[in-house]
Amino acid sequence: MDIARIAPRIKLSLQSQDGQDGAVFGSGVAQLCRGVEQWGSLNKAAKEMNMAYSKAWRIMKHTEASFGIQLLERNGAHGSVLTSEGALLLHAYDELQEQISLYAEKRLGEILKSKRP
Repeated sequence: MDIARIAPRIKLSLQSQDGQDGAVFGSGVAQLCRGVEQWGSLNKAAKEMNMAYSKAWRIMKHTEASFGIQLLERNGAHGSVLTSEGALLLHAYDELQEQISLYAEKRLGEILKSKRP
């Protein structure tokens, strides 16, 4: 493989400032939130990820409790929507992930170029 074809892969996760309970907002929670945005349902989002609804529910409740914010507004049988804080956190996560990935890709290229024999 050509070294120029190597790309960094950065896995971003967010945690509460005390970080004591280990809960994070990472790619899995973000994917669940995106699914809720798309389908209006945590159950449908979980199914699309091949995840049990009960597990998705536990993940979301644990993240909400750890961060002290409500990510989803549940409408019973009518599904769920992201709260304004949930949407803000998801979009901040996605933008930060994109910026970090672009920066890492650029820096890797610069480092490889500068260290080339």
